[in-house]
Parts: sequence; structure tokens; C-alpha cells
Amino acid sequence: MTADRQRNIRLDIQYDGTGYSGWAKQPGLPTIEGALEGVLGRILQQDVRLTVAGRTDAGVHARGQVVNFLTEKDVDPGKLAWSANGMLPDSISISGCKEVSATFDARRSALSRTYSYMVLNRGYNSPFRSRFVWHYPGRVDMVLLREAASLISGEHDFTAFTPTESEHSYFRREILRSGWQRDGDMLIYWVQASGFMRNMVRALVGTMMEVGRGFRTMDSLERLLEGAERSEAGETAPPHGLCLERVEY
Repeated sequence: MTADRQRNIRLDIQYDGTGYSGWAKQPGLPTIEGALEGVLGRILQQDVRLTVAGRTDAGVHARGQVVNFLTEKDVDPGKLAWSANGMLPDSISISGCKEVSATFDARRSALSRTYSYMVLNRGYNSPFRSRFVWHYPGRVDMVLLREAASLISGEHDFTAFTPTESEHSYFRREILRSGWQRDGDMLIYWVQASGFMRNMVRALVGTMMEVGRGFRTMDSLERLLEGAERSEAGETAPPHGLCLERVEY
């Protein structure tokens, strides 16, 4: 049934990014956005255009992604989520669905985003976790890792941590939270900011791991945070260790 007003629907999404070419739709390639819009469009019998809180790259996961879309259909949020979950692949789930105010925008209304990056730090990989962790067998000094993470907190120029060919024109970001924790063989990096640039978290992780191995000094990391070239920073960590954990509003 068609409603007499436009509704704004928020979806909370979880997905395993393995096998997807990232969030954004690309012709002929499997993407999270393409899968979701396709299923929602078939249910609602309309073109659905999603606004997303944070675009994730190929292979990156999400536990707390948020999107919204507009519809004039008389939507029952619970039934919509139930129907969509029955049609979506097992790698994508809608964990929440509700109508929100007309002013809500999943991207522009977000105050911050929190990511985690998981590193399996032991001699052998795990067949049960390999899609979600970076296997890094070398010895890592947690004291150095934590000191490196503390340097990243605050406002800096992150030019060195995003590709040289970039759509960004402003490279300063404020990091609200940055820290490592160890849980057995697992090293987990948590980072929160109002916004991130492409590959930024993965480049930070790759560079901090060099610090933790003793291959890079803390002074070197400090210089990178003043706006150095990308080539001066460390490698970009693999995408599959990264997960968008939540979006704060």
C-alpha cells in the first residue's frame, strides 16, 4: 500500500566482506550496497537508494554499519527486516530496522565511527578466523604498540596514511580513541574518529606493527603525523582484519 507521506527508514547492518568488492555498487561486481538495494527494491517494488554511514573497502567487514533510505510505501519495519533477511545471502544481515525522523542521514548525522582491527599474533593461522584476522607471526612489543597508538590520538595530518591518488583535499582528522589490547594470541586495535580517509586505519595498523617489531622509531611515527608522503609510512595492512564496529549519533 502506498502511504500519503515519505518515510525515512534506518537499517543497522552486519556483513562479512569476504568476496565482496566493497560497499559501493560497481558494474558487474558483487557489492554490499548492490545486494541490499536489490533485495529491498524487490520487496518494496521501488528503486531504493541507500545512504551509508561509512563506505567500506573490498574485504572489510561491519558489525555496526548504518544506512537509511526514503520510501512512500507503508512500511512495517519488523516485517521488512524479516523479509529482507530471508532473501539476503548469509554474509549480510539486517540487525535493526526502524522509522526515523526526516532529518536523519546515516552519513551526515554521524558523530563518530569506531573500527577494530584484529591481528592473530602466533606462529600458525586459524582456519576458523582467517577471514577476519591478519595473521602476523613475528614477535610484537605491546609496550611499543600502545605507545604508538597513544601518539595517534588527537588531531594530526594523516596524508601519509591514505593513497597518494586521493579524492580528499583536507587531510587533518581528530582521533578520539586509539588503543591496542591483547587477548591471548589476538591483538586488537580500536580507533574512533568523526571521519576516516580511504585505507587510513589499515595504513596506521601496518605502520604501528613496524614500531611494535622495532623496525620503526617513535620519532619516525611522530614525523609521519605531521603530513609526510604516503611512501614514508608502513605497509597497508590486509583488509580482512578490519571491521566497522559501530556508528555513534
